[in-house]
Amino acid sequence: MKTTVLVFHPNLETSRVNKELAQAVLNDPNHDVTVRDEYATYPDGRIDVAAEQRLVEDSDRIVLQFPFYWYSSPSLLKLWEDKVLEYGWAYGSTGHAFEGKEIMLAVSAGSGEADYQHDGSHHATMEELLKPFATMTDYVGARYLPPFVVYGVGAGIDDDTLAATARRYAQVINEPAK
Repeated sequence: MKTTVLVFHPNLETSRVNKELAQAVLNDPNHDVTVRDEYATYPDGRIDVAAEQRLVEDSDRIVLQFPFYWYSSPSLLKLWEDKVLEYGWAYGSTGHAFEGKEIMLAVSAGSGEADYQHDGSHHATMEELLKPFATMTDYVGARYLPPFVVYGVGAGIDDDTLAATARRYAQVINEPAK
């Protein structure tokens, strides 16, 4: 299975969590995985639509990795969706590029998991907040996989926990879907 991880972090080099997750995937020699830092690839926001579409076409699983900002993703991911998911390619009567593919999210959230409950500080579950991505995945005919969420990033994660989480991430993104 060919997996492509598209990392949408505005400054991956200074990110402790997202950088560690991406590095763990790159260090795993057992799988066919490509990792791309989309902000480094497109610092001016000018997305090469054809190149991104080729990446999708050449992949079985696409992982969208990003920090959770204001209950959504960083702006480049939204722009990526707007540009790359073209009518006639991603959806519509002739748009079948995602059929048979899987989409997974890898999200780092500042708050703890308990905060993402109806009785928590955000009054919604992470599943509810990520629903637009699940809907987009369904709309383009792909299969939405359970997201990999790292909670509590804002409070800090100790080195051992982060290392274990990154190892689990590298494993999870390559597991066969259930």
